[in-house]
Amino acid sequence: MATYTATVLWTRQPGAPFTDNKYSRSHEWRFDGGTVVPASSSPKVVPVPLSRQDAVDPEEAFIAAISSCHMLFVLFFAAKAGLTIDRYEDEAIGEVGKTASGATAVLTVRLRPKIDWNGRPPAPDELDRLHHQAHEACYIANSVRTEILVEPRSS
Repeated sequence: MATYTATVLWTRQPGAPFTDNKYSRSHEWRFDGGTVVPASSSPKVVPVPLSRQDAVDPEEAFIAAISSCHMLFVLFFAAKAGLTIDRYEDEAIGEVGKTASGATAVLTVRLRPKIDWNGRPPAPDELDRLHHQAHEACYIANSVRTEILVEPRSS
């Protein structure tokens, strides 16, 4: 079994207020390979300047993680099937709403992959099977309750 780590670091600016709830939500995500990602609450939830427009928010990261995991398995299964992919682009969309119990959640993630094939592209049923295999194998998809829809786009 593999273990993965990430360090999330937030620091209050010296002298900045806190208990008035007007503190910066800007923080960092630090990963084991040395990558540091600027992060923040979503400006759709906490307005700028308390959030950073140019940072990754947890909702975006969640959607990106699902999309990235799906893509990596599509690449794997395509290579295994003898299909060559030159480019893969996914304009994934996450939809936030209320659950039946009233909790706010990412209810649906739409993966909208556009794949450029080198040589013979797969037949539509073969492409559907490829996405189904990838979805079934994706660790992230297997870890969440969010509905994940795959809606391939034409090249």
